Amino acid sequence: APPPDEPAPAPTPEPLPPAGGVVPWVLSARTPGALRAQAARLAVQFEGERTPAALDVGHALLTSRALFEHRAVVLGTADDEPAAALTALAEGRSSTAVVQGAVEAEGRTVFVFPGQGSQWAGM
Repeated sequence: APPPDEPAPAPTPEPLPPAGGVVPWVLSARTPGALRAQAARLAVQFEGERTPAALDVGHALLTSRALFEHRAVVLGTADDEPAAALTALAEGRSSTAVVQGAVEAEGRTVFVFPGQGSQWAGM
């Protein structure tokens, strides 16, 4: 009988190259003032020597926070660009790296239980 085959060694994952391009940071708040305050708090994180990676911040802001009515997207291509745009947003200055807006209220969902099939013309 032939010798049993040895299992192949597990492949070693290669590290991903650094991501390039624009990094969007999505901020939202219930009021415009709260949006500026959130931008100011986030900008403080970039004042020291050890700053978070722009890509990590963008991912965390988008996946771990609720989306409220007043929103801003801060765009940057390097770790220091979003921080400068955040400062502009916090101070109420305009910036080419910041897009702001407010979400309009959507209509409310209605559930209709008509009983035996369609009850209105066009249903």
